[in-house]
Amino acid sequence: MDAAEAQNPNPGKPKPLTLSRLLPPGEPAGAAQVVAGFGLNGLAAAARPDRPHVMLNMVSTVDGHATLGGRSGAISGPADRELFHGLRMAVDAVMAGAATVRVEHYGRIVPDASRRQLRIERGLSAEPLACIVSGGLTLQADIPLLAEEAARVVILTPSSASLPAGGAAAEVDYIRAARDGQLDLAAALAELRARFDVRTLLCEGGPHLNAQLLGAGLVDELFLSLSPLLAGGDPPAGGEALRILAGPELSPPIALQLRGVLEHNSGLFLRYAVRATPPGDGA
Repeated sequence: MDAAEAQNPNPGKPKPLTLSRLLPPGEPAGAAQVVAGFGLNGLAAAARPDRPHVMLNMVSTVDGHATLGGRSGAISGPADRELFHGLRMAVDAVMAGAATVRVEHYGRIVPDASRRQLRIERGLSAEPLACIVSGGLTLQADIPLLAEEAARVVILTPSSASLPAGGAAAEVDYIRAARDGQLDLAAALAELRARFDVRTLLCEGGPHLNAQLLGAGLVDELFLSLSPLLAGGDPPAGGEALRILAGPELSPPIALQLRGVLEHNSGLFLRYAVRATPPGDGA
């Protein structure tokens, strides 16, 4: 057996992907082992009664682009994708804004049957509850997620409207929480916790939803994949380059505490705790 065969005894299969653990330091590990080490089961058990433990999961180029050509896939690499799916395997619900669901062509949250069985063996539901945040409820029936009969979807909206009859094959419920005509995110997450027993919630964007959650003090952690790319370019006319946050500046800025760093092929994978700002502290 030569050196190449020794490193990969099954040459017909790709080598298992491993990530270097820089902080806290440790032996290289696969994505599943890394996610298991995040302790999300413990976070679920200790979840507060008024809302889930909320995590943002985003990807960005080094110069701050959250998308290229309007989609995040162009800046995502194999390790980022494995961690993306690994996190989905460990949470009670996955949430995204309607625009993100449409642009990224969201389908079933855990499409692979063997992965769904693994979740069941871990004491979780077969797949996370799919949550869509929609202000005007203008969702299109051709979104793959809504066309999936086996999908369980909850739409968080301030609107009293519903999808047209027969407009979705998925099982669809609604959480309606409005304040001044806008979605009351705190009330919506409280209902998500109470009605659907969601203890851990993974939010995958978009940037406006991320900023609204942070501004309302509803985020506990940020997982940020930093892709080793520089995209450049000027903001579009009358707009700004899409980053992981969009909208008005957060005042005061949200402080983060670094909890973990992984590396794979020059890409960095950062885990931050979101530090709550004490009441009245604008520093």
